[in-house]
Amino acid sequence: EHCWDANELEDIYMPFKPKRRTKAQIARELGLEPLSVIIMMQRDNNIEATAKRFIKEGIKDAAAAIKGAQDIIAETVSEDERSRQQARTCFKREAIISSKVVKAKAETEEAAKFSDYFDFSEPLKRCSSHRLLAMRRGENEGILRITISTDDNDCTDRIKRNYVRGYGKCSTLVSEAIEDSYKRLIRPAIETEFANLSKEKADEEAINVFAENLRQLLLSAPLGQKRVMGVDP
Repeated sequence: EHCWDANELEDIYMPFKPKRRTKAQIARELGLEPLSVIIMMQRDNNIEATAKRFIKEGIKDAAAAIKGAQDIIAETVSEDERSRQQARTCFKREAIISSKVVKAKAETEEAAKFSDYFDFSEPLKRCSSHRLLAMRRGENEGILRITISTDDNDCTDRIKRNYVRGYGKCSTLVSEAIEDSYKRLIRPAIETEFANLSKEKADEEAINVFAENLRQLLLSAPLGQKRVMGVDP
């Protein structure tokens, strides 16, 4: 009720959003959610022995039970608003936009006009609208491959501070689950989000430039020094 930001609203809604059948959902169906809670609490000193209690049809051993519990933890972390906001902060400050030419298209005539972007990278916040739009055109034509990346280690370390406590076996398992969550779930979503936001911003800047140029054109004298009383549109 108090949210006015579309991304924040999506984060709040995410745990309730209908999903396809994920790894975490399969693990929940196998009854591994209690084990994921035990691991998250990070108080069990013999988690392998605890995990053996969850062995049944579909879970062949303790390692499989722990892996399923980690899948649940990974999804839980990815759906936490704090995790996504921390990833956004990293991308906002440090994101690098890079473009590489698709090798099969490098020698084609169409690719020549994008040659400046065959091996290009710069901080996203410094990338001008005309460069970003040129790269996106190259991507749409299948000539360039665009990525937006940041310091993954810094991002995962920030997220870990919310969850990892101590240095025991359970803490290590939580840490591994967070790394998986970031790589498999959080980073792709935030990268797509920033790609869309940067494109919107570049479009807006380009429209403003075009509008100002058109304004100057319309304000210029239509017949030079000749007096004009009116113009029929």
